[in-house]
Amino acid sequence: MGEQVILDGDPPIELVLNRSSRARRLSLRVSRLDGRVTLTLPRGASRRHALAFAEEKAGWIRRQLAGRPDEARPMPGAVLPYRGVETPIVTHTARAVRHTGAAIAVPAHDPDRTPARLAAFLKLQARDALAEASARHAAALGRAHGRITLRDTRSRWGSCSSKGDLMYSWRLIMAPAEVLDYVAAHEVAHLAEMNHSPAFWAVVGDLFPGYEAPRRWLHENAPRLHRYRFRD
Repeated sequence: MGEQVILDGDPPIELVLNRSSRARRLSLRVSRLDGRVTLTLPRGASRRHALAFAEEKAGWIRRQLAGRPDEARPMPGAVLPYRGVETPIVTHTARAVRHTGAAIAVPAHDPDRTPARLAAFLKLQARDALAEASARHAAALGRAHGRITLRDTRSRWGSCSSKGDLMYSWRLIMAPAEVLDYVAAHEVAHLAEMNHSPAFWAVVGDLFPGYEAPRRWLHENAPRLHRYRFRD
């Protein structure tokens, strides 16, 4: 983790200074997912020069941050994307979260636990959907995948280890079904090609023809899926 710095202004900007031996120049990045501002410095760069560079770019940074969706805490009366559909959150008397077809019903008691309950529900649904999609694509490829784990990742939607273990973001269950299916095909394709070469994309195309559209959807809508905050 790099050094955290606050740039004065309205509003103040929190940024992280990272030194990199591979960097050839100063560079600024504003994450589309969580709004983290990172200033990367070459090894020999002056900290003072780097902060002056960030000050010059402060207007651009604030414009990028202002364009991100506001954070949302999912509660009854609001909506939550579920399998690509903006679904109302309602209360009911049962003790478990249920999808009724028209809404996501959450227990009425102890409303402070609603976001955590919703996260648990989404993880369960995501595990079932991703396990099915992974097994289907692996069978089509003629390869066996390893264990599947779910995380709330920010930098990637999935990964495949050299052992064939698959990792996915459980937030994929909030996306349309074809988007989740594309990510599963993408990661399973790494069982054959552990790279992003033309050969890899050919495997993805065989497993999921027309993958370009869901790939583009995910790139364009990632901030919207990450705007929901399920923990304090």
